[in-house]
Amino acid sequence: MSAPLFLVESLPTADALTLDGPEGHHAATVQRLRVGEELLLADGRGGTAAAAVTAVGRGSLDLTITSRGYVDAPVPRLVTVQGIAKGDRGELAVQAMTEVGVDEIVPWAAARSVTQWRGDRGVRAREKWVATAREAAKQARRPWLPVVAGSPDESTATVARRIAGAAAGFVLHEEADERLTTAELPSAGEIVLVVGPEGGIAPAELTAFREAGGRPVRLGPAVLRTSTAGVAALSVLATRLGRW
Repeated sequence: MSAPLFLVESLPTADALTLDGPEGHHAATVQRLRVGEELLLADGRGGTAAAAVTAVGRGSLDLTITSRGYVDAPVPRLVTVQGIAKGDRGELAVQAMTEVGVDEIVPWAAARSVTQWRGDRGVRAREKWVATAREAAKQARRPWLPVVAGSPDESTATVARRIAGAAAGFVLHEEADERLTTAELPSAGEIVLVVGPEGGIAPAELTAFREAGGRPVRLGPAVLRTSTAGVAALSVLATRLGRW
């Protein structure tokens, strides 16, 4: 089993440090790491440091750094525009997409989104997405932490502009003729993937995305839930781009 990963604001410059706070508590109390065991520290921006536990405290670990590294950001960059879903489906989507390698998640206030992020509720909802992405990145041992866009969400017009500036934009749509499995992919830049909410993408939204250069694509004959469509599409892209 690979060493567990813990996220820190910045990697230590010294060869010894104490891991405390929430990450130290999780390492010492929840995962119950012991002297001699190894772990990985990451700053969420590609920097990593392997470390060995030298002492265990109450909610903290003393560590010795054994090696340092850096992982380049993957290209092309994968951005998923996720239509805001009701209940915990949005968080389920964020978790799964993070685990399979999404680089940025854009909460989209779609016309058919049952749940609308307004005021403090929207801020709290976005914070849940950020926390979910963080924990999923740790579980997947990812050195790069996905970005969660929005303040707290993004409009259709903003998404269209994002598509227009991307190397490629794909809109998952059940009536599309083109398959994502055979669509031409760029070798660099940004690939924007749009996933609609439970009610699907409204005709006016589809028109706006088409005019911005987005290409409707489908995965297969089945209609997937909003919480699974994004992860399925990202799996296709990860395979075709050689990430997997």
